[in-house]
Amino acid sequence: MKSIERRAWLMALTGFALLLCFALACQDKAATVGLQQMKVQAEAETLNAATLRRFLEESDKRNLDAWREICTSDYQLHFAGEAPKSLEEHIQANKSMPEAFPDFRHTIEDIVAQGDKAVFRVTLHGTHKGTFMGIPATGKAIQYTAMGMARFRDGKIAEMWMEADFLGLFQQLGMELKPIAAKKK
Repeated sequence: MKSIERRAWLMALTGFALLLCFALACQDKAATVGLQQMKVQAEAETLNAATLRRFLEESDKRNLDAWREICTSDYQLHFAGEAPKSLEEHIQANKSMPEAFPDFRHTIEDIVAQGDKAVFRVTLHGTHKGTFMGIPATGKAIQYTAMGMARFRDGKIAEMWMEADFLGLFQQLGMELKPIAAKKK
């Protein structure tokens, strides 16, 4: 009897050990899949941040044609207070900056990527040497900040939202903010 009890006990213990090994192996596979997914996501986020950095750097080089490689063909820019712009409209809008500020450049303060989006914070610098939005050249050095967020699709920028401190820029160029005069009755 003791030998039968011992065998039963060993079989139960062996079964439990196999069950435990199977459970651990399944957990390891699930953990491995989870880690692999995290690795793929981290690689995509690193690529998105690098693509956004390149977008800004190509702007400083005045190589706006590179934007066509960096952005999707249906790219849209959402700039505060304006209707969305296509890629071509965004390129055209940026062509006037080097004329007004020949030394215009970005200092990238931050780029943070998560999921299919990346955000940036930049300080923009330049010297006002040409007409800008109707304001004749002042010769003044300017510095203002901007922030934006880009959404990526297939490794390219598909959409961008931007905000910039244009009030600060215009004040540096000698403009004043005045209230709109009330209509007289």
